Amino acid sequence: MPEVIYCPGKTVEQIISIFSSLAEKGHNVLATRAEEHIFEAMSKTGKFPHARYEKLARAIVFEQEKIQPSKNAIPILTAGTADLPVAMEAKVTAEIMGQRTELICDVGVAGLHRLLAQLKKLKDANVVIAVAGMDGALPSVVGGLVDCPVIAVPTSVGYGASFGGIAALLTMLNSCASGVTVVNIDNGFSAAITATLINKKIEAASK
Repeated sequence: MPEVIYCPGKTVEQIISIFSSLAEKGHNVLATRAEEHIFEAMSKTGKFPHARYEKLARAIVFEQEKIQPSKNAIPILTAGTADLPVAMEAKVTAEIMGQRTELICDVGVAGLHRLLAQLKKLKDANVVIAVAGMDGALPSVVGGLVDCPVIAVPTSVGYGASFGGIAALLTMLNSCASGVTVVNIDNGFSAAITATLINKKIEAASK
């Protein structure tokens, strides 16, 4: 598992100091919810020449150790394009932990035919991440189609009555589809951690 830094609430100097301390151990490092100016300040130090900034995910990724990719990919679904930042946070997190991922966008209930076209990939997966705002219905639909765990991620995308993602969160928590587990609003990071642990356990047991 890589070392992870949650950036909000920390100064740029604190983040760089923590990042340096973790990187010196030779491990991979991930900084989440990092604004671009933080990466720019890190780059100016010259200490992390191979670090990269994933703009959509708002993440700084520093890979030093070779990552052995998983056998099975983790599908990461988005209901809409507006959910992409959260999905990308999940993708970046899972990948630095050695997981292959496949991003499948715009497969929400407003375009259900696009989801059904991806059904084989979903049924082949050990675990699926479903990211949705608005009514938050996507995880329930997916949960009714697959026989693996579904990690549901509510996003803060939506009009006024979505209450910043609370409506989607409640929909997901009240899902009648078995096997749906819910993380916090916009928390692509936790979804990726959970999905990674599930995928690793299954792959280890199948060897």
